[in-house]
Amino acid sequence: MAIRYELIEGELPDSLEASLLDLHELVFSGQSRADVQAETHEQYSRNLLTCVALDGEQVVGYKMGYLRKKGHFYSWLGCVNPNYRRQGIAENLMRQQHDWCRQKAFQTIRTQTRNQWRDMLILNLRHGFNIIGTLTNADGVIVIVLEKPL
Repeated sequence: MAIRYELIEGELPDSLEASLLDLHELVFSGQSRADVQAETHEQYSRNLLTCVALDGEQVVGYKMGYLRKKGHFYSWLGCVNPNYRRQGIAENLMRQQHDWCRQKAFQTIRTQTRNQWRDMLILNLRHGFNIIGTLTNADGVIVIVLEKPL
């Protein structure tokens, strides 16, 4: 079956949210489903955009982001099911997110990643992001901060 892509502005339909949370739990073990769901709902008021890759009705990849401040978009969460990697899904999701941001007149996109997620770091660099700094999160983990002008 071919992968289908959708962009959702604002609230996610319940069935889509459930499939997205299943995928998030699969890839990011250790984060509580309820915490991710609560954080997602908090972002609805900040122009949340969710780009999803679907195989049938199953979410196999997603990329979420929201208005950080006027003219600036924060690419917040995303992942691809390990069984669907190396098929260009993350790149397609990123491209769709950036195209949407340009249409909405955003000037920059910021994101964060960790050294342990090198594929995402390399993808960001290949698509025009610059490393603008690092920070240490509450767990003592170094986070790489990247930004891209649009």
